[in-house]
Amino acid sequence: MTASITIDETSQFTAVCGCHDTHIKRIEALCGLEIFAKGTTLTLRGETGSVHSARGILEELLALTRSDVLLDEYKVEQLIQRKLEDPAYPGGKTLSKKIKIPRNGRHIVPKNPAQAEYIEKMETHDITFTAGPAGTGKSYLAVALGVFYLVTERYERLILTRPVVEAGESLGFLPGDFEAKISPYMRPLYDALNHMLPYEAIKRYDEEDRIEVAPLAYMRGRTLSNAFIILDEAQNTTVAQMKMFLSRLGENSKMVITGDITQIDLPKNTQSGLVHALSILAGISGIALQEFDRRDVVRHPLVRDVLAAYESGKA
Repeated sequence: MTASITIDETSQFTAVCGCHDTHIKRIEALCGLEIFAKGTTLTLRGETGSVHSARGILEELLALTRSDVLLDEYKVEQLIQRKLEDPAYPGGKTLSKKIKIPRNGRHIVPKNPAQAEYIEKMETHDITFTAGPAGTGKSYLAVALGVFYLVTERYERLILTRPVVEAGESLGFLPGDFEAKISPYMRPLYDALNHMLPYEAIKRYDEEDRIEVAPLAYMRGRTLSNAFIILDEAQNTTVAQMKMFLSRLGENSKMVITGDITQIDLPKNTQSGLVHALSILAGISGIALQEFDRRDVVRHPLVRDVLAAYESGKA
């Protein structure tokens, strides 16, 4: 079968093809067909199924370039893989979504369709659960959206919390007062904040009590109103802690709960509050679930290989 796609603008044609036709070559390799370029027309030649798949991928890439989305190799690879696994997968339609941090003009853009879906779910639901391996952007994107809402005054406060669970080293043996002891547990949340806002802005918001980074135990007995609230590392909550946290939701507030159920540090025979919540809260209106897997890892490419090895039992 033969099919063709003509792209009117040269800049869009170049973006779709990639530098030195890298995107085209990758589509050829994964779809098992040939693609020829003449002028700004791409001609596809191969088996019927392969041509249909490649054409769908190219049309999605073109739609993204028209939305001013930068097509890097990782993003294109993700799109190709997902479309080949499921031709009905929404693909790049939502990848044009951006989180703009007004104070510094930065744009946080999703690196794959799963991240784009995650952003959309956080925007449209009052409670969003997200589960997946490290490096998929669960916490980072939640903090980015929280900062956006804070700076644009959609919510008065941004609250970030984590359970303090000892993993190999007792808090009692760590140096310093209690605040110094728990600081390492909160460090990843501060790292994300520092990537979004300058230190002076974070300090000012902290002094105004508009940004709070605190252990989960500090949430007990409170009603969290007009706030964007993130519970990170939720796999290390107990069932009672998760129930306590979810019941803190106040008027005009939004919660995001993130975790990796493959990295639970709770004592043996203690059920994870995240695992339990995912099993009983599915299907409730207003609550969304976003799942990531190792294909969605956006850290060093080796991280995906490491996770694959552990999943297969080879390491």
